[in-house]
Amino acid sequence: MNDVETTKPGGAQTVHAAGVSIKDLRKSYGSNEVLKGISLEVKPGEVVCLIGPSGSGKSTLLRCVNLLEQPNQGAIHVGGFEATDPDVDIDKMRRKVGMVFQQFNLFPHLDVLRNCTVAQTKVLKRSQAEADKIAQANLDRVGLGHLAKRFPDQLSGGQQQRVAIARALSMNPELMLFDEPTSALDPETVGDVLAVMRKLAREGMTMLVVTHEMAFAREVADRVVFMDGGVVVEEGVAERVIGAPQQPRTQEFLRRVLDPTHIEVAED
Repeated sequence: MNDVETTKPGGAQTVHAAGVSIKDLRKSYGSNEVLKGISLEVKPGEVVCLIGPSGSGKSTLLRCVNLLEQPNQGAIHVGGFEATDPDVDIDKMRRKVGMVFQQFNLFPHLDVLRNCTVAQTKVLKRSQAEADKIAQANLDRVGLGHLAKRFPDQLSGGQQQRVAIARALSMNPELMLFDEPTSALDPETVGDVLAVMRKLAREGMTMLVVTHEMAFAREVADRVVFMDGGVVVEEGVAERVIGAPQQPRTQEFLRRVLDPTHIEVAED
């Protein structure tokens, strides 16, 4: 799958972006098959949101794309690389991919700017001056340029997550993977992180996002994929999957998620 130039509707900039192709992906942990033959395409410049209950395989799927988990079967293509080829240059492939996790994973002993330059200088072999310039630009991009000299413990959770996004962007990825990036945040800080992600979507960044933020998925995603039990139950444009789901399991999940009056009561 080759890189192409793409422009998102309403976006102000054209970027190079990498697509993803997943065919019959299977992943097991012992006798527990977590992914049961997943096939999925993410076009260059497209935003795809993965939704579903805990344990449905969403995060495992995301981690397989970046080979943080090794699939047992199937094929994954990212940009011009076949990630599942035993001879693939993993480091070179990963340079195309930025990943943001639930936890921020910042170095506590380094200031914000340095957190965004370490990988640039060590992996991409950029000079410190060039790395500083790129990191500062990306910190400005996520609204934190004025905090470049702060340390992680001086920031809120939402600010730390935006630093993590700036750090990933500083490697010039063509694909961004987000694994529930707001799940560990206070409600007051979630909006700032989602605003950054909306901006990336408008700019044409290819994004594969595991999220429980249904309003965000409905607004930003080109497509929504509902997973349960290690399979894709339903997928399509966001308005249809979230607004008018066809499958009973999708309907049940969204009723529980979207109905604030629905409360599960556990029996003693």
